Amino acid sequence: MIRVLVVDDSALVRRLVTTSLSLDPEIEVVGIAVHGREAVDRVEELRPDAVTLDIEMPVLDGLGALAAIRRRHPRLPVIMFSTLTEKGATKTLEALSLGASDFVTKPSNTTSMAESMASVREQLIPKVKALVGARRVVGPGRSEGPARTPPPVRVAAPSTTRPEVLVIGCSTGGPDALSRVLEELPGTLRVPVLVVQHMPPLFTTMLAERLDRVSALSVREAVEGDVPAPGQVLVAPGGLHLRVRRSAGVVRVHLDDGPQENFCRPAVDALFRSAAEAYGGAVAALVLTGMGQDGLIGCQLLAEQGAWIAAQDEASSVVWGMPGAVASAGLAHEVLPLEDVAGKLAAALA
Repeated sequence: MIRVLVVDDSALVRRLVTTSLSLDPEIEVVGIAVHGREAVDRVEELRPDAVTLDIEMPVLDGLGALAAIRRRHPRLPVIMFSTLTEKGATKTLEALSLGASDFVTKPSNTTSMAESMASVREQLIPKVKALVGARRVVGPGRSEGPARTPPPVRVAAPSTTRPEVLVIGCSTGGPDALSRVLEELPGTLRVPVLVVQHMPPLFTTMLAERLDRVSALSVREAVEGDVPAPGQVLVAPGGLHLRVRRSAGVVRVHLDDGPQENFCRPAVDALFRSAAEAYGGAVAALVLTGMGQDGLIGCQLLAEQGAWIAAQDEASSVVWGMPGAVASAGLAHEVLPLEDVAGKLAAALA
């Protein structure tokens, strides 16, 4: 049984979250708190497996509570509740940089309890289970035993063709991982970088702005018709797939609101698949922390073309879903701790 503490100053939201979580037989809501100070105390009292934490609260807000919780419980899964606003996006990204595990957006339609509950269940329950499961999986510095050893690489050695593009896919834990990788890559990188991070609209805009501030590379959200350029990082806008197509020798970005893939839009598979078509084997692909298997099919196609593929290792991932799927399929030429990723990329792209 997964024991969850629900923290929100709104009685309606507390009831919504508590009822939604309680419908799952594997989850038990063990307590509630109405502000951040109470949340910190309840964590010590109840020792929950996970916490849902509102951002805007009296007495002590969510960011203050998160910082206090992290000082004593650095590995406890904490999922922020955010509004789909510029202020909400800014605060959420700040929370992620302070150590929040992930976030969900509050339902916009609070007049329909059924629709709101469905939205919360769809977003929150998979994240609670994935994050608690990742915490319970043994790994150095994360729990009680050795990390699982990935199976051997089953794909051929990558093409000797120098990569013309770097494509990156990530989800849960991705903003922090992206920040750490991009701030270490040189501004003289000779290839463009295309990124899919599972996030809603507006959040990806704010993410790109935040990444641009920490990276020597130029980072912004992609727009239709962009020609990827060396030293430039283009982030897929929330709600749109990012694909690349080559026409008359020129590769351009195309954005579309086609069907979700792996329950996501933007999807990593959509980007990776299009990169395989546009660049062939002249691709370096990186799959960072995230839940699910988005990117697996794309990596299979890239591997067939001779692309170089790397995945983040389990010990440094918040959730070893996406990179774990690629590594377990034997598609990753390198399975790397996050601290080694930028150096390996720089060498592969030199």
